[in-house]
Amino acid sequence: MTSLRDAGGADAPRPRRTGVDRIVFGAAAVIAVAFVAWGVSAPSGLGAVASSALSWTMDTLGWLFVIAASVFTVFVLVVALGRFGRVPLGRDGDTPQYRTSSWIAMMFATGMGIGLVFYGVAEPLYFYVSPPPGTVEGQTPEALSVAMGQTLFHWTLFPWAMYAIVGLGMAYGTYRLGRSQLFSSMFTSLFGPRVVDGAGGRVINVLAIIATLFGSACSLGLGALQIGGGIAYAGLLPEAGTPLLVIVIAVLTAAFVASAVSGIERGIQWLSNINMLLAVVLALVVFVGGPTLFILNVLPDAIGAFVGNLPEMASRTAVAGDASLAEWMSGWTVFYWAWWISWTPFVGLFIARISRGRTIRQFVTGVLLVPSLVSTIWFTVFGGGAIGLQERAEEAGDTGAALVDVVGGVPDIDFDTALFTLLDALPFPTWATVALFVLAAVLIAIFFVTGADSASIVMGSLSENGAEDPTRKTVIFWGVSTGAVAAVMLLAGGDDPAAALNGLKNITIVSAVPFVVVMLVLCVALWRDLARDPLVIRGDLARHLLVESVASGVETHAGEPFQLSTVEVEAAVVDEGGEASSPS
Repeated sequence: MTSLRDAGGADAPRPRRTGVDRIVFGAAAVIAVAFVAWGVSAPSGLGAVASSALSWTMDTLGWLFVIAASVFTVFVLVVALGRFGRVPLGRDGDTPQYRTSSWIAMMFATGMGIGLVFYGVAEPLYFYVSPPPGTVEGQTPEALSVAMGQTLFHWTLFPWAMYAIVGLGMAYGTYRLGRSQLFSSMFTSLFGPRVVDGAGGRVINVLAIIATLFGSACSLGLGALQIGGGIAYAGLLPEAGTPLLVIVIAVLTAAFVASAVSGIERGIQWLSNINMLLAVVLALVVFVGGPTLFILNVLPDAIGAFVGNLPEMASRTAVAGDASLAEWMSGWTVFYWAWWISWTPFVGLFIARISRGRTIRQFVTGVLLVPSLVSTIWFTVFGGGAIGLQERAEEAGDTGAALVDVVGGVPDIDFDTALFTLLDALPFPTWATVALFVLAAVLIAIFFVTGADSASIVMGSLSENGAEDPTRKTVIFWGVSTGAVAAVMLLAGGDDPAAALNGLKNITIVSAVPFVVVMLVLCVALWRDLARDPLVIRGDLARHLLVESVASGVETHAGEPFQLSTVEVEAAVVDEGGEASSPS
């Protein structure tokens, strides 16, 4: 009988479909177009439905997001540290496709995103002034530790564990087992090829496209809000209203679609290199121009707070009757988990493509540690620097120098302009501050373009049966759809920037609910795949035989010294009935 896997671990080859999957593309496209039409015709109605759906989600399924995030993190650590860790993401004998230095550099680039720029200043500063409910009093040394620890909880190990699961499943299935680069192919061991290649697999791929679409649109909305806020803060326009945000979205959409259709080598890679340089320059400017010594002291304190408060942060849920905690969770932790989950198809596929030949242990170590380190340094510089300036102003009683005012115990902070407020507070001349504003706006735009263009390619790939280079028409369609969905999500929130931000969060959380279940099932499928890997089976068998041999030797020799040896034997032949016999 022919085995389903050869010595390298590959599945038996199956014919693959090529070209556009009309069912997957059609279903996802209809959902996207219907959502846009709804938002354009009745934005307030869409916003009301999103708010109601969010309330139901938080009351009924908020616990699921919290538990799932911990499950994903524990799962990926167990896989990496256990018996599966030495399994390569490729055939036996394959070597890494990229040098370690290049691999880490690309991982570093992936770990940076528009979310870091949008929340880099505002989130730690907000938590310092208004810590999570039931923790500590704001604007105290204890609040600083809680603020930094909570921020790192949202941006380091937990989100990257989610990305690692998808990346691991995709890389193992594609390079070790020879499967197609479809999200549904990772579930073959659980449901079988007939289901995965049929209606069940198509449903999974549609959900992956929709999750990526809304996650990318949320990022585009954040970028538009921040660029619009920067324009208004600089006094170029009186306010960042809906018309300006729509124009910004249109320009960004055109930019990332052009980058996507130009291909990874010409567009994405070129922009990524510029992106990294600008990010490093901006961080160095803030580090040198801000409270440098304070920032250096914040770094170890932030790491210690993250480790020390991890059990409490990972188990915090919106318990019944605590309305303030429920509102806080929906605006922060649950939103983040939903946002990261919606990005797993895109980021997972990207890190899978650059990790061929790595062992699972190397892969997980790199994916968890490198981006987490980048995020830690970024938030320490920008968030820690902002808190340092805020503390200095509070101690001096200078309310005019404070980055955020507190009105009735509530911080009056504008997330759209928080970065520009920090840059304006640095001791630089006016021309330098204006240059920093321009640098920040360009950085925000490029951060989004370098992520959204790749997301458009991934959605195109899922629409075309896992094609590595989807057609331009498909990529353009999903790129334009991302921009349209982002505009509709902002319209659903209302004209006020804070309300628009809440609209983005509400729709992102609700749209990610089905994909939480998909991710949990993926853990089961991936474990089953790895448990059947020939390298794992050989290792298990070797350990079993060694234990049995030692036990037999101890019993035979009554505790006297003995040695184990090997002898050559004739190979057994397995007949069709599964019985072994010696060759004649």
